[in-house]
Amino acid sequence: MSNRKLSRKAGPRRALLRNLVTSFIIAERIETTEARAKEIQAHAEKMITLAKRGDLHARRQALSFMLDEDAVTKLFEKVGPRFEDRAGGYTRLLKKGYRRGDGAPLAILELV
Repeated sequence: MSNRKLSRKAGPRRALLRNLVTSFIIAERIETTEARAKEIQAHAEKMITLAKRGDLHARRQALSFMLDEDAVTKLFEKVGPRFEDRAGGYTRLLKKGYRRGDGAPLAILELV
């Protein structure tokens, strides 16, 4: 699923994505760089699709990727049922501008 290397080796990149997806599910809105947001979007959509399935195997798959058990509980009890009749496109990516320090393009990722 990951095409962008985000200037990291495989282990730190996976840890970054897991942290960001977990934070995104908890907060339902996150502000980060555009490249990171596009990667998080793909992983978050997969987690929400697992939550829509709702069975034990899907919950264990989500737990294997996400870091916080409370986030998985929220995902399966609140977020998943919210998108039950939606066939995809659970997130929205809005471009925000540029970061002041290094000029990196920023984006806001939120649940629809």
